Amino acid sequence: MRRKIPSTTALVSFEAAARHESFTKAAHELSITQGAICRQIASLEEFLSVELFRRSRRGVKLTEAGLSYSRRVATQLDAVERDTLSVMGQQGTNVIELAVVPTFGTQWLIPRLKDFQRQHPEVTVNLTNRTRPFLFADTEFDAAIYFGDADWSGTESHRLMGENPVPVCSPRLLAGRTEFSPEDMADLPLLQQTTRPYAWRQWFNAQQLNIPRDMTGPRYELFSMLSQAAMHDMGVALIPPFLIQRELEEQRLMIASPRVLTSSKAYYLMIPDRKVESASLHAFKDWLIDQSQRYNPSV
Repeated sequence: MRRKIPSTTALVSFEAAARHESFTKAAHELSITQGAICRQIASLEEFLSVELFRRSRRGVKLTEAGLSYSRRVATQLDAVERDTLSVMGQQGTNVIELAVVPTFGTQWLIPRLKDFQRQHPEVTVNLTNRTRPFLFADTEFDAAIYFGDADWSGTESHRLMGENPVPVCSPRLLAGRTEFSPEDMADLPLLQQTTRPYAWRQWFNAQQLNIPRDMTGPRYELFSMLSQAAMHDMGVALIPPFLIQRELEEQRLMIASPRVLTSSKAYYLMIPDRKVESASLHAFKDWLIDQSQRYNPSV
């Protein structure tokens, strides 16, 4: 059955005209005549049976329907362009599309990826941020690294490392102390992590303390945001040390208490069942597990 889709030329012309709210500027951008733009917009309006622009002597202005449609068209054209560039860039290579939790990707994985590229120059690894599980069947991802309990239907899991966060803060907040006691910590601003909402409660409970305000304080989705807030004296944060190695070495952050929050959850490489036989993924899995064991022999 033929799809109910306008011509690509009409959509590209419309997107440019909508973005500029000018047929003249759209024509200049696309290197065609203003008359050609007018004809493409007219054909699109006829196809849709909807007026997209209001014409006047002063120019054109998007109708409400035109504004709504232009946003959707722009999003879809951007996606088509990304997919096209991706296919063009994959010629002659094996590509792994990897979903990864953001701070783990930037702070731990990327600094080590050069070693994988050296060992497997024929494989390209593309990274995209994802913080929560998803359906592999609905995406182009070949694998994912996420933090959790490995309960992900239709996948094969490989444990990489635990998290083991510790309280950290800026040197100025410590004000010359070597550390804070748990009781002192309870009086400080507690920086919360959106995907670990009970972290501070669990940490205080492990110290045999019940703190009424253990879930209050500003919330941040990423550990990178938490570390920035802590470095700017906004409070104390629970962050895994391996995600802030440089900040600790440069003393932009300091461990405010040596008491670690232990958890049964960990970072896992998740491979969908349909991909477990992939040679590229097998090589990446072996390399990644080796890297995690080198970093943390107790994995």
